[in-house]
Amino acid sequence: MTIEGLGPTPRGPHFTSPSVPASPGSWAGPPTGAPGVEAPVPSGPEPEPAGPARRWPLATAGGLLVLALAAGAGAGGVAGYVTGRDDAPAAAPASGAVPADLVAAAARALPGVVSVQAGNGSGSGFAFDDRGHIVTNNHVVAAGGPITVIGADGRRLTATLVGTDPSNDIAVLRVEGSANLPALPLADPRATRVGEPVLAVGSPLGLSGTVTAGIISAVDRPVRLGGTARRTAVQTDASINPGNSGGPLINARGEVIGVNTAIATLEGGGSIGIGFAVPIARARQVATDLINRG
Repeated sequence: MTIEGLGPTPRGPHFTSPSVPASPGSWAGPPTGAPGVEAPVPSGPEPEPAGPARRWPLATAGGLLVLALAAGAGAGGVAGYVTGRDDAPAAAPASGAVPADLVAAAARALPGVVSVQAGNGSGSGFAFDDRGHIVTNNHVVAAGGPITVIGADGRRLTATLVGTDPSNDIAVLRVEGSANLPALPLADPRATRVGEPVLAVGSPLGLSGTVTAGIISAVDRPVRLGGTARRTAVQTDASINPGNSGGPLINARGEVIGVNTAIATLEGGGSIGIGFAVPIARARQVATDLINRG
């Protein structure tokens, strides 16, 4: 199983086969010069596959490979991450009902979600405040080049890079405040619960304004984001794919609970329902620090 980040997707993808990446670009691994990819030590012997042999691409025997799911034109993935051993307990469910009106949640979120074009690739982002700041993933903009964001209404806005935090895979952009992008509300991280419904919003394969639904599969999942430091991530089964990187994961109230960052794939690529997002508490702190310094 491969776990890939959600970075830039090639512009103008060819929809030839769901199992074959569009050209140009490849989602199978990082390009030459990208950060190294590590793998965790297996917790036990790897079971033999049942039935016809099915090979799972691994960084090393028994390991899970984590890559930035990014496919800019002429390049494969960008940054690399690795999950830790699956020994962290899931959070206990809290009491209280969770609203299930995902239609209303999508309507609230979509106006504040943007497509991000950086260099030859693209990803997603969302309005963080009313001063024109936009949060996305570091690996969406790491390749450099001019940055343009495209709003839900089709407006193309030139963005400047305020700052990046590669270890947390967070970057902050800025457009003119007159763009009036509506900031998305941020969730109380203490209220995020296993099993609650969520939406992933962004531009997978360049398809802007795409919304997919799922649930929170786990919280505090150990993941290494672009370096050796282990971080925790929100795990979800909402379908997210190349180009979703940097887009918000929102709850049924339309509040951002995380920044979509990585997914797990089988050989051949594509979402298999295991995705990871930077928790909003950490993303908010990192973004605020970058804004204050920038």
